[in-house]
Amino acid sequence: MKKLLLVGAIALCGLSNAQMTKGDWVISGNTGLGFNAASSTVKANGESEDGPKISKFSITPSVGYFVMDGLAVGIDLGLDSETNKYDGDKTTSTRFSVMPTATYYFNTDSKFFPFIGVGVGYATSKTKYSSSGSIIDPSLFDGNLKEDGLAWKAKAGVTYMATQSLGINLGVGFDQFYTKNTYFNTEVKTTRNNFGVNVGFSYFIKSKPQKSDK
Repeated sequence: MKKLLLVGAIALCGLSNAQMTKGDWVISGNTGLGFNAASSTVKANGESEDGPKISKFSITPSVGYFVMDGLAVGIDLGLDSETNKYDGDKTTSTRFSVMPTATYYFNTDSKFFPFIGVGVGYATSKTKYSSSGSIIDPSLFDGNLKEDGLAWKAKAGVTYMATQSLGINLGVGFDQFYTKNTYFNTEVKTTRNNFGVNVGFSYFIKSKPQKSDK
């Protein structure tokens, strides 16, 4: 009986250690729908205005390579879509981002792997406006607007390994998108902050074949 328990413990430990080892790859996809809240602040001529609260949809595919046990570096691609109405104005915005990232998974000797990650990169946003009296002169943003700028993110959560290769993710994330533009000799700085709860999956590709995927 003792030998059986010992073998089981070793097998469990081996399963845990096998998930995120140097040389492995991970492909992930996370999505947020209805759980995300966003806020924005616009500054012009030394004055600032708080923007609307926004509900949004996002999807984030990513790929990473484990440079050491537990630590994966890679690329996150982000696609965010949002529509909001505020004080008679309506905006529809789509943002695409590319961020090099680093994510660390903590080995708990179980099927649960807490993780933290950070990333910084580039984002581009396309926004369509229709205004009926905004706090900002509608002529500044008539029709379509395209913005490019710096973006960064931080994330944390847990991955549950349903099999040796497939993990289910539950996490939270914060990201910020910063742009600076000049309209009619006025410098306008915009900072968009997003916080969300997201779910998704991760598929781990082993550098060495595994005997079983159960």
